[in-house]
Amino acid sequence: EKNGGRYIFITNNSSKSVKDYVEKVNRMGITADASHFYTSSQATAFYLQENYPGQTVFCMGTRSLVAELEQNGIRVVTKPEDSASVVLIGFDTENTSEKVRDTCIMLKNATGKTPFFIGKPEPIMIDCVLKKLGISKEDTVIVGDRIYTDIACGVNAGVDTICVLSGEATLADLEKSDTKPTWIFDSVREVCTELAR
Repeated sequence: EKNGGRYIFITNNSSKSVKDYVEKVNRMGITADASHFYTSSQATAFYLQENYPGQTVFCMGTRSLVAELEQNGIRVVTKPEDSASVVLIGFDTENTSEKVRDTCIMLKNATGKTPFFIGKPEPIMIDCVLKKLGISKEDTVIVGDRIYTDIACGVNAGVDTICVLSGEATLADLEKSDTKPTWIFDSVREVCTELAR
């Protein structure tokens, strides 16, 4: 921000709301509000609006995911209905055997269809954020600590990537991986120091 840039946290975890994430990072001492987050729930809502407008979605997911979809004008059902033409499965910390059974009932009519994935490493979330904010790929960089999600997502979206070694990825992992980041830093703090130069 000091250099005129913007930051957005993107996450695959559709089980929590943006409000939950804002509270979490604020507790960590990071100043952020809802405009600083983009979740797989938001990307899914955007994708459904563009590709399945007006259709009913059967959702196996948390109440937060269902609420996010409904707030974006999508008709959602959580019990099998003939009117549902889209089946959506999200990360579900509230999963039950009944939900799995209901999802199987919906899927039996969709045999032969290839599932479409929205979360990282697919480029959809990045594409949605760039479109929403009107930002070019050339002015974007993804910072993450997981090669197979964060870095792969950036590579798949055609944007620069920074792998930080303060989380999951190690130099040994990067050497073995076919997915290579644009830059490697020890931590996000080191990235900030470099940007301040």
